[in-house]
Amino acid sequence: MDGDTLYSIGELARRTGLTVKTIRFYSDRGIVAPTDRSPAGYRLYNIDAVARLDLVRTLRELGLDLPTIRKVVDRELSLPEVAAAHAEALAVQIRVLRVRRAVLTAVAERGSTPEETELMHRLAQLSEDERRRLIGDFLDAVFGGLDAPAFAGVMRSMTPELPDNPEAEQVQAWAELAEMSLDPDFRAVVRRMAEDQAAEQARGDMMGPRRDIAAAVRDQAGPALTAGIDPASPQADLIVAAFTAHYAHLLGRPDDVELRRRLATRLESVNDPRRERYLQLLAVVNGWPAPESLAPVFDWSVQALRVRTQQ
Repeated sequence: MDGDTLYSIGELARRTGLTVKTIRFYSDRGIVAPTDRSPAGYRLYNIDAVARLDLVRTLRELGLDLPTIRKVVDRELSLPEVAAAHAEALAVQIRVLRVRRAVLTAVAERGSTPEETELMHRLAQLSEDERRRLIGDFLDAVFGGLDAPAFAGVMRSMTPELPDNPEAEQVQAWAELAEMSLDPDFRAVVRRMAEDQAAEQARGDMMGPRRDIAAAVRDQAGPALTAGIDPASPQADLIVAAFTAHYAHLLGRPDDVELRRRLATRLESVNDPRRERYLQLLAVVNGWPAPESLAPVFDWSVQALRVRTQQ
């Protein structure tokens, strides 16, 4: 019977697929002890050694170290507990590797300088608390001192939430977004947008709830753009008049040339490509659908306004 059969190291190697050298190594460290010795002094093992070696090989392939394996096979440690600990350790390693891959991919694609690479790597390595502080500082710089309740939803919608196990694309998007949020010029641009919107909302609070001018322009000019209407054509007159009337009502001012110039400047500010890029990156980080680009609509509207305010 197999239970009574003793095997030499060579026979054990053939049954397990391990080398004689490996089995001798495990035996010397007490992981698989011999059951007996032959008259010539060679080590002999019973059938339990086969099962023990199969377990050792599996645990080694899973990355466990030999001292831990010995405790597991000797039942000094619970295998499920050891497996859970190592699974968590592997999860950490995977996250680190994803970050490294994302940074290296971005460096290769963007042709980054050593200084840019160092900054990207540092931003990608930030902890969750550090990421929150960085974005919190950006949002405070943009919305600080403005009507907090009115912008609470906007601030939430502009907050990236990198998941615990992000994909490489999400890490890469986070690093670029964080880099943008540190740019003083970008902060100033978004701050001006927020101040303009706050001023319009304040006027709206006195006159009743009002729709944001960017949304009004999108709703009016979007169909015109889709229909292929030339912004300089007479066909565009009624469309321009609709959203400039909305803006005039929003500000409590007449719909004149000065107001239309002001609206053109406002839309050019909203149409800053960095704002759209931030929203695209935000969608990637948060796993949201890609946002629709409003640049063509704003371009059409600005052109239509400029044509009608030329002197």
